[in-house]
This record gives sequence, C-alpha cells and structure tokens, in this order.
Amino acid sequence: MSQPALLSDSNLSALPPRFAEWFGARGWQPHPHQLQMLRAAQAGESALLIAPTGGGKTLAGFLPSLVDLAARQSQSQDQSRDQSQGLHTLYISPLKALAVDIHRNLTQPIEEMSLAIACETRTGDTPQSKRQRQRRKPPAILMTTPESLALLLSYYDAPEVFAGLKCVIIDELHALAGTKRGDLLSLGLARLQTLSPNCRRVGLSATVHDPDWLAAWISPTAEAGGVRRIIGRDGAEADVEILTTQEYLPWSGHMAVHAIAEVYQRIRTAQTTLVFVNTRAQAELVFQELWRLNDDGLAIALHHGSLAVEQRRKVEAAMAAGKLRAVVATSSLDLGIDWAAVDLVVQVGAPKGSARLLQRIGRANHQLDQPSRALLVPANRFEVLECRAALEAVAARSLDGDPPKPGGLDVLSQHILGTACAGPFAADRLYQEIITAYPYKSLTRQDFDKALDFVSTGGYALKSYERYRRLGLDPEGFYRVAHISHVKRYRMNVGTIVEAPVLKIRMRNGRVLGEVEEYFVNGLLPGDSFIFAGQLLCFEGMRDNTVLVSRGKGGDPKVPAYAGGRLPLSTHLAERVRGILSNPAQWQDLPPAVAEWLRIQRWRSVLPDASGLLVETFPRGEKEFLVAYSFEGRNAHQTLGMLLTRRMERAGLAPLGFVATDYVIAVWSLKPASDLTALFDQDMLGDDLEEWMAESSMLRRTFRKVAVIAGLIEARSPGQEKSGRQVTFNADLIYDVLRKHEPDHILLQATRADAAGGLTDIGRLAEMLKRVQGRIEHRRLEKISPLAVPVLLEIGKEQVYGSGLDELLDEGAQALIEEATAGMEVGRGQSELPL
Repeated sequence: MSQPALLSDSNLSALPPRFAEWFGARGWQPHPHQLQMLRAAQAGESALLIAPTGGGKTLAGFLPSLVDLAARQSQSQDQSRDQSQGLHTLYISPLKALAVDIHRNLTQPIEEMSLAIACETRTGDTPQSKRQRQRRKPPAILMTTPESLALLLSYYDAPEVFAGLKCVIIDELHALAGTKRGDLLSLGLARLQTLSPNCRRVGLSATVHDPDWLAAWISPTAEAGGVRRIIGRDGAEADVEILTTQEYLPWSGHMAVHAIAEVYQRIRTAQTTLVFVNTRAQAELVFQELWRLNDDGLAIALHHGSLAVEQRRKVEAAMAAGKLRAVVATSSLDLGIDWAAVDLVVQVGAPKGSARLLQRIGRANHQLDQPSRALLVPANRFEVLECRAALEAVAARSLDGDPPKPGGLDVLSQHILGTACAGPFAADRLYQEIITAYPYKSLTRQDFDKALDFVSTGGYALKSYERYRRLGLDPEGFYRVAHISHVKRYRMNVGTIVEAPVLKIRMRNGRVLGEVEEYFVNGLLPGDSFIFAGQLLCFEGMRDNTVLVSRGKGGDPKVPAYAGGRLPLSTHLAERVRGILSNPAQWQDLPPAVAEWLRIQRWRSVLPDASGLLVETFPRGEKEFLVAYSFEGRNAHQTLGMLLTRRMERAGLAPLGFVATDYVIAVWSLKPASDLTALFDQDMLGDDLEEWMAESSMLRRTFRKVAVIAGLIEARSPGQEKSGRQVTFNADLIYDVLRKHEPDHILLQATRADAAGGLTDIGRLAEMLKRVQGRIEHRRLEKISPLAVPVLLEIGKEQVYGSGLDELLDEGAQALIEEATAGMEVGRGQSELPL
C-alpha cells in the first residue's frame, strides 16, 4: 500500500488514538482525501475517490472500515464475544492478483495495530473447503471478484452472510464500469442493497474521464447526487520519453523487435522495470528476445493471463520481494499491484489510449511527490505519431473512454437465474431492484419480461424443449428453479468472460505451463516448435484434451495468437494523431525518419487534415488501390472494409479484398473508384449493413458468447467440459432456429447490440461518415504514396477478405523513398520547397 505524506502540520488528531499512533510512529500524516473518506463514512455516505497512484487510495478506502471495526471491538463489554464477527466490508477487485496483493498489504497495518480483524480473499483459486468455511463464518473483510460475488449471492444463505454488510469497496472502478463484468457487478450490488439496505458503496479510481458517470454507477439509486466525490491532489508530473531508436524504424508490424536491445539497456540501468505489451503473443516474443540478449543474467520474468496460476503467483511474489529486475506483462498487471521498487515502466507498442497509458505509468514509483519514469517504444512509424498523441494527452490530463451503454441482456438473464438459485423471487420486486443498477436504470419492463421468459422457458422457439425450462411459477406467484441441475450448471458457468476454447500445455514430467487456444494447436504437427511461457517447446501430440510438449531444440518457432488480441485506437488519440499530421509545426521533435516520411508524403500527395477524409487511389500492377486515412480504429475499419467492398461490387469495380489497420484502410480492385462521395455516403449503414451482418459469420461468433453468458449453452456441465466444437455446433443450430422462428428473441437482440458496439464499432463509424460529408479529398496518384506503404505491407498478414492476391508485398517500399527523396532534392533546387 502506498505511503501517506510525511509528517508536518499533523492531522493526526482527526484519527482515533490507535491509528494516530500508527501513523505517527512512521512519521506520516494522513492525506486530506483519506480524512475526507473517513468523514463520508461517518456520515453514512457513499463516495467516489479519484486519486493518482501513490496517493494512498487503497488505504483511504479501507481506513473507515478499520476504524469502525476497531471501535466495535473496543465497545464490546463481553470479552468472550468478538464484535468483529460477521462480514463488515466487501472489497471487489477486477483482478485476482490485485485482491491477493491488497490482502497482503492490508494485513500489515492490521497486525501492527494489533487489531483482531479477520481479512481474507475469495477467488476462483480459493480452495473449496475455505470457501465453505467463509460462508459459515465470514471474515470481517472479504476480498473478491465480480464472479465470486455472483456465486456467493446464488446460495440460499446469502441473506445471512450479507445481512450485516456495512461497506462495499470497488477498486479500479473505471476498469469495470462499462463492461459486461461491470454489468454483472452492478446487478450484484443491487442485490446486496436489498439484503443490507444500509450498506454504503465506495469507488476507487486513478484514471477517470467522466466522474459524473462513475458517481452514478456506484450510487445505490443510480443517481450521482447521492455520492460524495473526493479528489486527491495530483502527484508529480510523470517523466515520459519516446524512444528514438538507433535501429531502422519499420514501416509496419506490431512487435517492436527492432528496439528490444535498446529496451534491454534501459533495464540494465534501472532498479526494477515493468515492460508492458499489448498482446500475449507480443509478450512471448519480447520476453524471448530479452532472454537472448541477457548476457548479464538479469532476473527477467513473464506474466500474462494464459500462464498457469502457479507461475503467475510465483512471478508476483518474486516481484513483491524485490527479486526481479524486469517483468514482461500484458494487461494482467495493468491494475493496482503495489510494487514500490518499480522505477521504470516501458510500454512496447503504442498504448491505444491515454487512460491506459496513464494507468500503466502509474505502476512506477508509487510515491506521490516523485515523478514516475516511463519509456514508450513505437513498433512502427504510425505508432510514433500515436505515442506522441498519447504523451500530449497525458500531459494535458485529457483521458479517453467510451460513453455509457445499457447493460447487457445476456448478463441480465444470467443474474435472473442466479437470483432464483438463492431462493424464490417475485418478478415485480426483482424488476424494481434491477433498475436501481445504473446500467439497467432504463431497462423497460417489456425487456425484463422477455429476459424472464427466456430464463423460464427458453422463449417461444425453444419452450418445447425440457432442458430450457429452468424456472417455474408456484401458486403464490414466485419463480423457483425447476430442478437442482440448473443450479449446478449456473455455478459452473457463472461470469461474463467467455474465453476461446483452450487446451492445457503439459510437459512430459507432468508440469502444466498454462493454456493455449484450441485453434492454434489444430495447426501444429508433431515435431513443430512454438514459444510459450518464455520457453521453446516441441509439440509431441495430444492426450485427453491436453497438449503434450517437450523442450524444443530449434527450428522456426510459432507464437500462439489469442482471440481479441489487439485493442483498437481510441477516438481521443485518433483526433490527436490527425492533428499532428495536419500541422507540420508539430513535426520538429519527431524522429528524423518519421519527419522525412511525412515531408515526402506532402511532396508526393497531401497530408490528411484534422477533420476531413483523405482518400488516395493509384494503380499497382494490374490492380487498383483505394486507401482511406480515417483513423477510427481496427474494428470500425474492418466494418468499413466490408461495406465498401459490397458497394464497389455493386458498382462493377470488382473488389478483390481489403486490409485494415488502426489508422488506414486499403481496398484493392480490378477497376478504379471515382465517385468517392457516393462510396462513403452515410446510407451505407442502412441496408448494406443489415445485409452484411445477416450474412456475416461475425454475428454467429457474437451469438455464441451471448448464449454462453445467458446460460443457454454451458461451456461446462457437471462431470464434463464441452469442447469448442461442441459449443460452436450447438450455438449455430440454435442461432438458425431463432433467426427463423423468433427473430426478436432476447438473445438475438443482445447479439445485435454487442456487434454494434464491439467488433464492428458502428457508432464510431457513423460519427466518422457524418463528420467527413463534403470534406472528402480525393487524390489520384500514379504510384503509391509514403503514407500508404505501411498498410500495403500488412497485406498477407492481416488480410480480412478477398482473393486474387499474389505479388503485393513490400518490394517497392525502399525504391519509393529513394525516388521521392531524389525528387525532393530536385524540387528543392528548383523551387525551394519548404521542408
């Protein structure tokens, strides 16, 4: 836990004597926001604390509970009776590792003040015997996750367990609100409020782009006015640098392998370094490259969500003990882990959002009055611009984030069944409870009734099947679980994280290294080598749904890729990137290779402006290319590519395919496009979109996830676990039945909502099309432009659709630069073009 401020004009008198002594013995005084949190608790108010990392945010959240529990013990007249018995405070963490870390840090002040306060964790890793004991005799403070809370609420004794609950603390609130895990948690909080009406809520966050939204989210009434907002003072401004590599800066690619030697040198000169990457595949490659360079024998570890739990815990413990010089990690270590020894954070690859970057920078130092040190390592030339945009946003304290969206109907269905597992309920009362949860405050009674009917019968198209009749209505008008088997299935499948089918990786000696996705293993042959858990492994075969491996000896290893890999560029950073491109005055501090790249673009074509849309078309071989610089992120660009190719096909342009990056989309065809205004008209989001979504396999994939979350299909059943093929087969059959017989089914409704806001980013695409109407600048070129080179290099790596692709690779990239540079030299001599 981060340290409070050094003692000066003391505020210790505001604390009870035992706590004042504890602070004073360390020469500390409480931060003002810690005392404000204490006063909010004394007034019985819920609170939202926004404070930078290193500002004692977690201690501020727990301090009121510790003070109250200590007071209850002191007031007890019966020394044989422990007044702290019963659950007093529930702490919710988005990560198991964070819950474990906070438990470790909270134990210290409890022991040092000799407080008889039981403090425990409960996650999916907690042994069953301990979980049962926690229900019989709950600790005073329980640290858990949204999924474990949902499980606890599904037991018949939930009213007894939570009856005396006084406070719920939601840590890293920004990471949960707005997600399906957050939807599940909000429903759980609504249930807790019914079981313990006087329970207050506390939200903790360091990075907030919309405080009003978060205040409303944690409010027991879904209204922001009832929540006290407490703002901690800003810490020292972070010292953030963008690496100007001495190596050749690539045009494209996302792994940044070219710069790892320079990253290694930074690790050598730092005390402890966290190396963040954006994907698990990138984590494996970066870790492998660092080990290849590690002639000094530095202790460097790897941490990501697919590694075995035991391996992750070992890394976390070694980091906490100061035994590691560096950890290569994905978002598995983004949040809250308090390692004061970390003095450098390295972000390999562009951060994709200013809030995410600020969160990761905050993992360094944990001292409010000392600046965090961070190094950004762009993987390609466009990422240099994105890193610059992120740096400007962080300096301006300008954070990005998605607007609030309604809670998922699939999550609602899961919660309805979970409520029934705990005991019978009345529909009217449950509906009134649910709409106190912020994501569901606008839920109509009609949609609630449709979800309830689905949980009870499966809906019109499925009600004839016995297995989908999960709830029954008793004579008193209460809904009850139809059979105990539904309770077991619910508890085995609770949660909203639907992973792609995975297989365990096991060494010959029996040691499990972690999990890899099934589709990756399907492409391996015995003897193939691949990298996993930082090791070179040899695939030997399969046994009982387990991947058997041995130590690899060489060859050309593959790297497992994972579904949902790269995060899209945020809208906020996209606007800043467009601003940098359109303003040459901002190029002065760019690396020479990038500045020259942009100057050549201006000479050969034109640069995208801040608000319009630049579209270049040019021939290449026998094909015609269209490149649009829309900067709306990968998801929106993939949707745009699908819709553009449909339009081009109808126009007789014979499109062959497209490729999308975060910044640019390229479409190639046999005939050139000329009417760009019609091609990018807003009406493409009408019938074209509906037809594509109806035909697309994307809706089927989305439906599978929705069906698993809603409980229509179980990934795990008592005594067995379904394979990915079984889940897909069952989901596709049901999807076809519902589309044919009940197209307005609640799960198809949820599927369309997920598709619009997730994989397709339709809202963002609609805003872009609206913004560029009348502002499309079309440049017809004889040859490829410098800015188009990176996206054409992606062809073959990131191809989404199309055939007839053969020789389109990067053979002309360097020739382009040499030709353009020579042309500029001639132009400079003739007309003295400003560069």
